Amino acid sequence: MSETTTAAEVAAPHRYTAALAADIEARWQDFWDANGTYEAPNPDGELAGDPEVVARPRKFIMDMFPYPSGAGLHVGHPLGYIATDVTARYHRMTGHNVLHTLGFDAFGLPAEQYAVQTGTHPRVSTEANMENMKAQLRRLGLGHDKRRSFATIDPEYYKWTQWIFLQIFNSWFDEDAKKARPIAELVAQFESGERATPDGRSWSELSAVERADVLGEYRLAYASDAPVNWCPGLGTVLANEEVTADGRSERGNFPVFKSKLRQWNMRITAYGDRLLDDLDALDWPEAIKLQQRNWIGRSEGAHVDFAIDGRPGAKATVFTTRHDTLFGATYLVLAPEHPLVTEDSVVPASWPEGTHADWTGGHATPAEAVAAYRKEAAAKSDVERQADAKEKTGVFTGAYAVNPATGDRIPVFVADYVLMGYGTGAIMAVPAHDSRDFAFARAFDLPMRCVVKPSDDRGTDPAEWADSFDSKEAEIINSAGPEISLDGLVVPEAKARVAAWLTERGIGEGTVNFRLRDWLFSRQRYWGEPFPIVYDEDGVAHALPESMLPLELPEVEDYAPRTFEPDDADTEPETPLSRNADWVNVELDLGDGVKRYRRETNTMPNWAGSCWYELRYLDPHNDERLVSPEAERYWMGPREDKPHGGVDLYVGGAEHAVLHLLYARFWSKVLFDLGHVSSAEPFHKLFNQGMIQAYVYRDARGIAVPAAEVEERDGAYWYRGEKVSRLLGKMGKSLKNAVTPDEICSEYGADTLRLYEMAMGPLDVSRPWDTRAVVGQYRLLQRLWRNVVDENTGEVTVVDAEPDEATLRVLHKTIDGVGQDMANLRFNTAIAKITELNNHVTKLAEVPRSVAERLVLLVAPLAPHIAEELWRRLGHDGSVVHQDFPAADPAYLVDEAVTCVVQIKGKVKARLEVAPSISEEELERVALAEPAVVAALGGAGVRKVIVRAPKLVNIVPA
Repeated sequence: MSETTTAAEVAAPHRYTAALAADIEARWQDFWDANGTYEAPNPDGELAGDPEVVARPRKFIMDMFPYPSGAGLHVGHPLGYIATDVTARYHRMTGHNVLHTLGFDAFGLPAEQYAVQTGTHPRVSTEANMENMKAQLRRLGLGHDKRRSFATIDPEYYKWTQWIFLQIFNSWFDEDAKKARPIAELVAQFESGERATPDGRSWSELSAVERADVLGEYRLAYASDAPVNWCPGLGTVLANEEVTADGRSERGNFPVFKSKLRQWNMRITAYGDRLLDDLDALDWPEAIKLQQRNWIGRSEGAHVDFAIDGRPGAKATVFTTRHDTLFGATYLVLAPEHPLVTEDSVVPASWPEGTHADWTGGHATPAEAVAAYRKEAAAKSDVERQADAKEKTGVFTGAYAVNPATGDRIPVFVADYVLMGYGTGAIMAVPAHDSRDFAFARAFDLPMRCVVKPSDDRGTDPAEWADSFDSKEAEIINSAGPEISLDGLVVPEAKARVAAWLTERGIGEGTVNFRLRDWLFSRQRYWGEPFPIVYDEDGVAHALPESMLPLELPEVEDYAPRTFEPDDADTEPETPLSRNADWVNVELDLGDGVKRYRRETNTMPNWAGSCWYELRYLDPHNDERLVSPEAERYWMGPREDKPHGGVDLYVGGAEHAVLHLLYARFWSKVLFDLGHVSSAEPFHKLFNQGMIQAYVYRDARGIAVPAAEVEERDGAYWYRGEKVSRLLGKMGKSLKNAVTPDEICSEYGADTLRLYEMAMGPLDVSRPWDTRAVVGQYRLLQRLWRNVVDENTGEVTVVDAEPDEATLRVLHKTIDGVGQDMANLRFNTAIAKITELNNHVTKLAEVPRSVAERLVLLVAPLAPHIAEELWRRLGHDGSVVHQDFPAADPAYLVDEAVTCVVQIKGKVKARLEVAPSISEEELERVALAEPAVVAALGGAGVRKVIVRAPKLVNIVPA
């Protein structure tokens, strides 16, 4: 006998128990699968279905892709899945054709690391994990269209991931049209002479390698030698977003270093303006929009070329938002990764005569100083480099640049507070008006020049200042040169003057810059999508034709990336695929005869598969094209309420605000530009669910102990006789506080779990899990069952009598309130209203059939199994899933009477029961005639009566 089984339950054989719930739930889940209850018809092809259904309004409701973890689900994971399921069920009942399904984001580093540790092939472990999660999700009664499910590791899926990559590779961004266009159109411009080549030669004069290099500067997917985040401990390169604030890998916590490697990139920066502007039309939380805006980081400024003195043709181009202070630039600073530094373009063989001793870092030559400093900087994270450290570090390169406004020679430094990932990786330092430059100039005894008039009495000599002075509105001073003068202008005027002068001179221009960097798209590991790219003997990249897709990931025995000592920054990655010579070296006919090629041996990042999966849900078995245009327009096309199109509701964690969401938006815009889809945005409405938390118990060593074995005594917590601390935190296996949905389903049933998770609080707020509180929702379902079924006989007990007026009013107010709550994802308040109605029905001597049926329909989206069972027992043949949601009768939504409070001098003297529609004049007359009011006034006159019909009358005596 379980804890939830009592003697009373044994005496009542038809009582709703966990055992009965399990039987009901299993039977109805089998019924749904056998009858295709949740299959959503497409408007075309084999899935056309009933034309009347296709003509309905539609809703595409999605969850963020789950990753099939070996640990399975704990009760925190299904929160969003249950919420979208409730929403989908509600919309089906309100007449919508609803698409709701779920696949698996199955490539990625966790499976590969597990495979390396255990010797199990990633596919084997991943597929086993998926089967386990599918069983757990099915037990929850989630109404997914299972025909549409897939995993990113399915070759028939990643065929189209590779196909999209090739669309991006074979595209360029037309700055005039502000959209992507096929690369063939760019080639045609070069061939016709409409667009000049970089060196002025005709296109026909360029070699194949030279043409490839030119096109690489335009392609939206391109390979380049670029600074990357190299993680020796993982043996792979990481995106910026996969590196923690302290410069370590998000997975594994290994040190990450800056290195230069040839990698694939996506030119997402070309879409910076559109990614920003289109946020306005999306129904997303403002906090998420703000994170994307900050990540994109649009700023207006200017590019300025500083010629390197004594090096003809060499120049350092800076981006600055304060080009009005050009006359105040007294030195340049390059990022340690800047090409002028890494290629020794500016570093002389020896120190110039008179070099300040503090500028050399104690090294004999500039090359030694720069190399040592670069190695030191590579071990720091971007956050550490940007921190406001007391000690400013840097080293002189031995080179000088020329300030174009003043003609002065100014020293060129390398310093880690300048990042290659922002702007051009070079800054003009104006120490008088920038606090970091000011501190650096003080540390290295560099000159400072005031060019913005201070608004206080500090004077214009920065040597006497405690810190820099900045103003965006002040007057420009000390800024007159042989070719341009800014003196007397205010900052905005000076910016415009400088931008025009730079353009006229051909040494710069006004421009827009983004904090956003191009997306690093290569990973040096096995478990990912292969690139559909091969290289010829000259190293030129060629796209595989569509007929050769999918390029399947080969089965290999050695799939471990080569890892290194975590602190060994001087290593380079070796990919698992590169060790498979038979796969790497191939003979192919790409249209000009059979030739020998070498395959790309990097794989795509795990983000690739999740950049477009919403489209595959629409048309999952189409092997002829990405998605049928009819299906895409039907489910995701633009409408008046979503001008850019997209999924109607997308639910997932806020932690994906930048990574997945930004990348998916970029892919959608490219596909839209190329005419493959009608939706320029992937997700119109975004909702971030909160987190289910759990208490973590730790012993004196700080080690987590099993939460299930902790006892509470006298306000303290004990584990095996030892006092432990308690703190609310995440739920997880490592914290020994995970509760699985299987446990709760076994103890109470899936419907109880669903109700409890939805009743815990507002969906977007984190909340603590309390297993003891689950019983409250279990009892709600037991009372619902008793209102329809006799626990002793199993017979339906409802009657065909008409409900009384009081019951009708409670019923219709509940229908109205629950409908509004369901439409707005307020499931906790919907459950509270249903509970009140259920309690009211429990008190009736006999339960009218019309009330019981509508109560069951109200519960159906939340607890579908018990609703199906009761609906069938009430005599209905069809599934409750497609029944109409109850409609409220407006006549019963208005109260028969409301209580009006009558006050005299602010004190309550009477309460009146009046009609809700009573006029102010009538209410005043009734209040003044009320005997209690007459007595309270005691014959005094009335100076003023304030009426707020129908609930308040305030009388002010004369």
